Amino acid sequence: MQGMDGVRGFDNARASQYEGCLVGLALGDALGAPVEFLDIEQILTEYGPEGICGLEPWREFRAGHFTDDTQMSLATARGCIDAYLSLRHGESWRPAQAVYHRYLSWLRSQDVPYMNRAPGATCLWSLRTGRMGTVEAPLNSRKGCGGVMRVAPAGLAFPPDQAFHHAVEFAAITHGHPSGYLPAGVLASLIALVLDGRTIEDGVDMAASMLRRWPGHEETLAGIETARDLAAGAVPPCVAIPRLGGGWVGEEALAISLYCVLGAGNDWETAVLAAVNHSGDSDSTGCITGALLGAFHGVEALPQSWIEQLESASGIRAVAQDLFRVVREGMEPLADYDVP
Repeated sequence: MQGMDGVRGFDNARASQYEGCLVGLALGDALGAPVEFLDIEQILTEYGPEGICGLEPWREFRAGHFTDDTQMSLATARGCIDAYLSLRHGESWRPAQAVYHRYLSWLRSQDVPYMNRAPGATCLWSLRTGRMGTVEAPLNSRKGCGGVMRVAPAGLAFPPDQAFHHAVEFAAITHGHPSGYLPAGVLASLIALVLDGRTIEDGVDMAASMLRRWPGHEETLAGIETARDLAAGAVPPCVAIPRLGGGWVGEEALAISLYCVLGAGNDWETAVLAAVNHSGDSDSTGCITGALLGAFHGVEALPQSWIEQLESASGIRAVAQDLFRVVREGMEPLADYDVP
């Protein structure tokens, strides 16, 4: 009985990491949504000398509502669930196609005003072509952060090497430049490594080694190395983040998030607040940062008062639980979601 209790405790801890990743992702996204298109001076004027420090309303949405970043991340998670279920039912193993079909469902939802959460132009255009982009046959040469911001669930669904590969495929559906899809591989593999018990620092080293195997990796690798140097030098966010860019493109969004994680000593709230208070793509950098540290710590480490304000928090947790059930326990999903 003692051994069984140990296994169950481990399973519960791992399930918490799945929830932490998706809930942390959505919280970082919702935190950054009100300031996405503001520069740092405007943020400080609007929210005070510390910048935005909690969930706030944006556009016509109440505090805690998330953007297209979370919507597409949840589509990725559901696509991964679909791929595992198809394999279990004797069908071909085609994760990218399963995720692509979920992205098409998301695209159709954008015709509903309430569902339209400022989606990226490249994602919309690419999905409207009716063709699925791949690394070998790209649809474009775009490298916006719309690829990396949505692939955290791949790190929950696959072992590290596979997570890198599949996340690259998922991002390449819409973004054809290596700096649009390779950061996605780094993020997903890093999350998978964290689930395997690696520290984030060791995980970054290992993910960077995977990255070097891919053509066109130079921009992404340079961003990672600069982020690590700035964090190790204790350079403050107001100086470091502008050096890394605005986060509008893939390698910059990844680099900013890694700097915030490493510079904050892996503290979730400190890192995510740093990731959204800058003159750039605040919701995407908040989303990436929140996902990575949420997977590292588990859902218990996230601010409970923020989870209570988060749109569809119970539905997001249900998606995470089903991904865990399907991937880790070989069980059927509950599939009872209340998520836009």
